[in-house]
Amino acid sequence: MKTTIHKKKKSFNLSVPKLLSLALLLYAFQTKAINKVTVKSKINKVTVYQQGAQIKRKASYNVSKGINEVIIEGVSPNIDPNSIQINATGSVILLDSKFSVEYPKPEPNNDYTKTIPAKILREIKLLKDSLFDISYKLLDINYQIDVLNNEKRIIENNGTIKGTGKVNDSIPLLKEAIEYYHLKMNKINLELLKLNRKKALVSRENDRMNKRLTDLNNYNSNNKLIPKPNKGPIYKIKVTVSAKESTSGKLYVSYLVSGAGWTPLYDLRSKASNNTINLTYKAQVYQNTGIKWDNIRLSLSTNNPYANKTKPELYPWYLNYANSYTTRTNAPSTSGTISYKKSRALKPENVYENEMSEAPTMDYEEDAMTANQFTQMIEQLISVEYAIDLPYTIEPSNEKYMVLVDSKTLDTKYKYYSVPKLDLSCYLVAQITNLGDLNLIPGNATIFHDGAYLGVTYLNPSIMSDTMNLSLGKDQKLQVKRTLLKNESKEKVIGDKILKTYAYYIELKNHKSSSVKITLQDQIPITQNTEIEIELINGSKGKLNEITGLMEWDLKLKSKETKKINLVYTVKYNKTKNVNLTASNY
Repeated sequence: MKTTIHKKKKSFNLSVPKLLSLALLLYAFQTKAINKVTVKSKINKVTVYQQGAQIKRKASYNVSKGINEVIIEGVSPNIDPNSIQINATGSVILLDSKFSVEYPKPEPNNDYTKTIPAKILREIKLLKDSLFDISYKLLDINYQIDVLNNEKRIIENNGTIKGTGKVNDSIPLLKEAIEYYHLKMNKINLELLKLNRKKALVSRENDRMNKRLTDLNNYNSNNKLIPKPNKGPIYKIKVTVSAKESTSGKLYVSYLVSGAGWTPLYDLRSKASNNTINLTYKAQVYQNTGIKWDNIRLSLSTNNPYANKTKPELYPWYLNYANSYTTRTNAPSTSGTISYKKSRALKPENVYENEMSEAPTMDYEEDAMTANQFTQMIEQLISVEYAIDLPYTIEPSNEKYMVLVDSKTLDTKYKYYSVPKLDLSCYLVAQITNLGDLNLIPGNATIFHDGAYLGVTYLNPSIMSDTMNLSLGKDQKLQVKRTLLKNESKEKVIGDKILKTYAYYIELKNHKSSSVKITLQDQIPITQNTEIEIELINGSKGKLNEITGLMEWDLKLKSKETKKINLVYTVKYNKTKNVNLTASNY
């Protein structure tokens, strides 16, 4: 009979607790297997954006075979973890990188007896014993003084001494009492004097010993052996690498930090002797990242990494009837009044005009030319970067540091402008061209002309045309006068209309020793209502912009020459309606 033996297969059924324990053991093994290495790093380059800065660090490392965690300490707390980039040389594979914060545990207080030498401890003990004995000496002296004071008090309060007893009737008894009082009080006072002197000496010794004991008890503080204060948080970048064998190399770490940036500043310097303006491009750099930028190379970028990078999208625009009481404040006026505002075209654009004034100046021109030799402009897709090959040290204090970026000579044409309706002065204007090629960003500009400080303007290339008109101030040798001719300015009624005539006389005179070119600007009103009719009667051959109502005369005045301009126009409107002509009537 054949016997068949069936072997029972073993099955491994692990419960959930056992699986959890196995996972914990595996994690512990893996953690133990990671070799942690702390390395020193140094900032070697900083690119400062208008907001934020990109920090580039360099570190050397030595790792062993297997998984290693390279720790870079002393980085800024303002790091954007998403911006960390790691490059490495050597035979390693980069596995992971992360930003972390470590809060050190407070150090325990040191034992008092362990921080003070035995010699000091013995002296402290002897001093305490001596002070103990001195305390009893002082107590004994105080007791003796109290006895003598009480004895003195009894004698003084005795009736015989105070003259209230019967001894007053007997001269011999009185004499005896006085002699006793004299003898006894002298003896008591002498004893008190000795005791007080002895007490003073003992008290002085007591004070000296107490001071010495205090100094010895403060031995820790005097010798800086007290526990160190708790350290603040430590900010780290941890880089996990894998190595097949022990190796070394370089780590290049890059990350973005907040709390830094730069703002542009410009100097515009002009001279009457030539047709150019020198533009000095400066930057105010600041940082409060918590880390000192020590002797590093700076780059300034016009990029802003925190600006919105998402392209806007258009969505359907639905129209519906508005409520009857709803009005558009920016809709064109259809009333009977003339829509009027002071047009910006009457003055040079983007310039804050200032009268010429003397002010102390700092000449950056020579320094800027020197700095220009160390600056390289790198045009990128959407920004410009200025790489400055000069070392800078910038403290993390939010203090603004001046960095000289570039210097350019701008082609310039000088011309005079006058708008006598607003200002009876003639302004010298520098017309700067081709600013778009300089890759400037909006910022304040300080204006100087022939060494004189004129004021501050604002350069905004994003809205600037090809030519920028920069006002350099008034020229007192050019005079202008604008007069309303009352005899020719009339008002009359024609049917259902009112016709008003305005006549102006403008006179310009050149007191300079040379000829000048001047553009004279004035205006006539314009209307958006067909019921209002405006007609130019006499413009002395000036150019009229029918859309804006602006009139210009390009004149050339020889030395000591005077020119006269006539401006006459009419306004006709319905006599039953009012028209606001105040703006035109000055």
